[in-house]
Amino acid sequence: MNNNKPEIKDITKDTKAIHLMDGSVYTISSNYKNDDSLSSRLTFTNSWESDPAIVMGKEIVPHGHNNDMPQVIRRVMDRSNIGPGILKRKIGLQYGDGPYLYTEIVDEENNIIRKPTPDAEINAWLESWSFDRYIDIIVTEFMYMEGFYTRFYRNRTNKLSADQLAELGAMGITSENKILKLEAVQSSWARLGWPKTPEKRLENVDTIYVGDFENNCFRSGIASYPVWKKQDPFKHAVAMTYHNLYSFCRTFYSIPSYYGTLPWLETASDIPDIFRYLTENGITAAFHIHSPQIYWDNKREQLEKKYEDETDAQILKRLEDIKTELFQRIAETLSGKQNTGKFIQTVDFYDQDGNLCAWKIEAIDQSIKDFIEAQIKISEKADSAATSGMGLAPSLANLVTNGGLSSGSQQLYSMKFHILTEVNKPEKIIFQAINEAIAINWPDKAHIKMGFARKVVMKEDEVAPKNRVTNNV
Repeated sequence: MNNNKPEIKDITKDTKAIHLMDGSVYTISSNYKNDDSLSSRLTFTNSWESDPAIVMGKEIVPHGHNNDMPQVIRRVMDRSNIGPGILKRKIGLQYGDGPYLYTEIVDEENNIIRKPTPDAEINAWLESWSFDRYIDIIVTEFMYMEGFYTRFYRNRTNKLSADQLAELGAMGITSENKILKLEAVQSSWARLGWPKTPEKRLENVDTIYVGDFENNCFRSGIASYPVWKKQDPFKHAVAMTYHNLYSFCRTFYSIPSYYGTLPWLETASDIPDIFRYLTENGITAAFHIHSPQIYWDNKREQLEKKYEDETDAQILKRLEDIKTELFQRIAETLSGKQNTGKFIQTVDFYDQDGNLCAWKIEAIDQSIKDFIEAQIKISEKADSAATSGMGLAPSLANLVTNGGLSSGSQQLYSMKFHILTEVNKPEKIIFQAINEAIAINWPDKAHIKMGFARKVVMKEDEVAPKNRVTNNV
């Protein structure tokens, strides 16, 4: 530690700890939200649907407040201890026993039943382009983003001359137009083109762009693909579609149903950092100092006016230096016997909405047990909120609730309810491209579709003893 100045360490993005020479520690929350903060990236606004973004000269529909929705979700999930596991469980419940071909029949009681319908010709086509990898990607993309991109490839027989077609026919090779294969494109690499019509609708988008949008396509460049239409499926050699679950009052992209729980996931992810910091340092803080956000907003505006030619990163660096210097002075004033009788002067003010903006210094109760228990309760609340928002019952997410895991009967009924209510519509969207391609390639087999197979889940006492789980482990 520096012998002349307090040492400042980061606990989380907005909270710092100041270690003083006398061994005391202060925590300070700046409450300043810069452009990289989660709250700024999750701001609900129509601005990213009202105007196009320009990337490499192309007008695109930005995906998210900063055209980085996939990256924001990836960053939150990378730090979360429960989010990826919940989504992985949802993927498993959706996948069931895997994809299979079927036809729908109506039984005597007018129930629609799926009948497995293997087809060698369709299976050969599916295996020719590794459809299982395609399904693996789009199911994951759908569960994370509630939408995914598919690239359609057409064969090239319409480019051949009559002699070439005759030669192929003599070899037993069909000359008919076919959808050759499908390919998944990650959401981080694709964006919808801005529609050229006055009415902003997903149906009016005629171009999809592919590039490394995470890095503004500087190295990858940007490729343009026409939107594939089943009414004219062989118009383009390569085309793309965006399949999604409609989100209320959203014009283009879907918003994941768990979008509102991302701050809870972020909060739960900060708690291990706080615990680790306390463990490594073996100390607790004596004071917590709150500073009003608008104070730092004004500071930043002053810096931007004074240093007009500097970048955002340089301005943020200057702002951090100001915060560090100010926090050190406050900590030095509050600590040590030689500072007895000194005081700190601040000016309270009101913002434009009439809210009082004031500095606040709080003494922290040194009971570490109470602090840890409070953090654990926050973590439990965050886990519960995240699970509910992500559409999976705690019993299926393997979360500990009320001090224990859910019973087998709770898991069973939760699973049955989930399968009855949560898998049918996503399955229809996930297999939309494949089923449309099958109907186009084999019009006489349009009744054959692909979906996920699932076993009927029964209670153990309804299963023959020899087939029970306990006798087959």
